[in-house]
Amino acid sequence: MGNEKESPEVLDKLLFPKIFRAFRMSIYYNSLIIGFLAVAVICLAGWVMDFSRTVVVAPGPGGGTTELQVYMTNPNAVESHRENYKGVGEDRGVYSTLWHFAATRFHGALNSLFAFNLPGVAVNIAEYFKAVGWALRHHSVYCVILFVIKLAVISIAGGSLCRIAALQFARGEKPGLTEALRFSTKKFLSFFTAPLAPVGMVIFIGLFVFLLGLIGNIPRAGELIVGIFMPLALLAGALIAVVLIGTAAGFNLMFPAVAYDGSDCFDAISRSFSYVYSKPWRMGFYTAVAMVYGAICYVFIRFFAFLLLWSTRWFLLLGVWVKSSNKEAGKLAAIWAEPSFVNLSASADIAGANWSELCAAFLVQLFLLIIVGLLVSFILSFYFSANTIIYSLMRNRVDNTALEDVYTELDEVKAEPTTGASESEESQPEAETEQKE
Repeated sequence: MGNEKESPEVLDKLLFPKIFRAFRMSIYYNSLIIGFLAVAVICLAGWVMDFSRTVVVAPGPGGGTTELQVYMTNPNAVESHRENYKGVGEDRGVYSTLWHFAATRFHGALNSLFAFNLPGVAVNIAEYFKAVGWALRHHSVYCVILFVIKLAVISIAGGSLCRIAALQFARGEKPGLTEALRFSTKKFLSFFTAPLAPVGMVIFIGLFVFLLGLIGNIPRAGELIVGIFMPLALLAGALIAVVLIGTAAGFNLMFPAVAYDGSDCFDAISRSFSYVYSKPWRMGFYTAVAMVYGAICYVFIRFFAFLLLWSTRWFLLLGVWVKSSNKEAGKLAAIWAEPSFVNLSASADIAGANWSELCAAFLVQLFLLIIVGLLVSFILSFYFSANTIIYSLMRNRVDNTALEDVYTELDEVKAEPTTGASESEESQPEAETEQKE
């Protein structure tokens, strides 16, 4: 009997199974709507900015060779590639180039994860960040503008998703769309500045080391000053390392800290750093569980989308038997290419198609992009939902805070009468003494 009573207690103490609630929370329709709108705004901004077409492409089979492909093999050869093929091939936009590259690396990381090839996962992630380095190095202005737009959109959408997840996980409540967006817009400054503050810290600390380096240019005395103040420079380097590690490991907790506790940006950074450095192994374990579980959920959702498209097209194919205008393929094949699990929105071969088939192909492609957009919105929703749960679990272990404890606007309302009540209590004795006198 004693063992039977102890086993549920032991299971209750295991917090990591609660991460599995992230899937159900991430498919909440309001979360998917917010994620879809965020993806649509970012893609629209990237599409508009891609009218500049600054990525040089060398003509060749398979669409040619982009400067990003050159950079991945030899970063020093990009300048010569740009000089040799500028205006020769069909140039592309930075956003579309990065999008296709990131999608390839994402699926490569998933395949490596399912094959338990952790080095393969690390390689795909490292190549993605290397591609981001290419964009920052050779298209700096473009990247800064796009980064500000993405951060603003993610601050609103991510804050809303974290707020929805926090209320669902803590209290079982499902806030409305406007309620979640109202919270994120109210806390927009905290969401927007939380990822930027660590960068500012690194730059501020590094500025002192930079000034010491400038002093080192003074003849004879410079090197002596550098040697004397080297301990301070090393201390600054240690602080930079602490901030960088804390930011890399605790970045996922910053938005949930604002959504769960109503924190400002510095409190969110402090909490994320504290949880990471207090229990790093637990944080790593929770993150690994969320990654594996998220990969499984993504494959399931992608299979669902593929089955949806394949079954729809198959039954349409049974009904559409006439040939297209170019007499080479069926009419359906001319407006909708057969989808695959890897490529859900393959473009149809519209060569020789008439105007009605072109319009139909455009509409079909538009609806396929909506399906893909919903798939990406699920990834966004799952990411913020899972990290919100992880934040709550880490807060429970480090600060011993109950999982049900979540910030509400009533907390601010309750805090205001407290001051007024204390003042009235203080004024009562004074009024009584005046009456006695």
